Amino acid sequence: MKPAANLSLLWPELPYPERFAAAAAAGFKAVEVLFPYGPDTAITKVALAEHGLELILLNAPSPLSEPRGFAAQVGGAVAFRGDIQTAFDCAELLGASYIHVMTGEGEGEAARSALIDNLSWAADAAPAGITLTLEPLNPVSMPGYFLNDYGLAADILAAVERPNVALQYDSFHAQMIHGDAVQVFETYRDLIAHVQIGDAPNRSGPGTGLVDFASLFQVLRAAGYAGWISGEYHPGPRTEETLDWMTAL
Repeated sequence: MKPAANLSLLWPELPYPERFAAAAAAGFKAVEVLFPYGPDTAITKVALAEHGLELILLNAPSPLSEPRGFAAQVGGAVAFRGDIQTAFDCAELLGASYIHVMTGEGEGEAARSALIDNLSWAADAAPAGITLTLEPLNPVSMPGYFLNDYGLAADILAAVERPNVALQYDSFHAQMIHGDAVQVFETYRDLIAHVQIGDAPNRSGPGTGLVDFASLFQVLRAAGYAGWISGEYHPGPRTEETLDWMTAL
């Protein structure tokens, strides 16, 4: 298992370009940036090269449009296709392996059908080497968001049935949605391609809330998970004081 740093959340006290140096100094080899679009694309590309870091994940759509997403919006296919192409271009330029496809708001069968159609199209259009991920987001943090349950995510993945579409697991959201982040990973581990961690209920650093991280890391090891584990949480005043989880992997 390999630690990664989400630079949209970690080191919030530093200007964005300086977070890459901080991550490298802390021992990270890879980072996530949720929305590296617009002027941040060029800044990110330079910083990655300067500090020898790999960008593993970004989100779609870009905040230049609608951050919550179009994928499950009825009638949103045109907007979704235009925006996902922007994400493809950005991911290829920056070398990202994963694009988290945000579903946006919606409910019911119409939203489900829209998401299946849009995600199937995106999977077929995606450049080689890029995996699209779905991440359930809890309704406290994201009220009205369509993909708000891991069972629903599994249903969508089964309907899409593409090798380059997978589940993105986040311990914070898993705990908030289902009450047991460890059990969620055990239940859906065969679908999971990427892992993010944060504690509940405040998306604080690991070990400050309700998630049993000792058990979670044990289950990850037992499952043979060998991918990235990205810290995506609010670290408080000093990010360096929250990085003990790196040595537990």
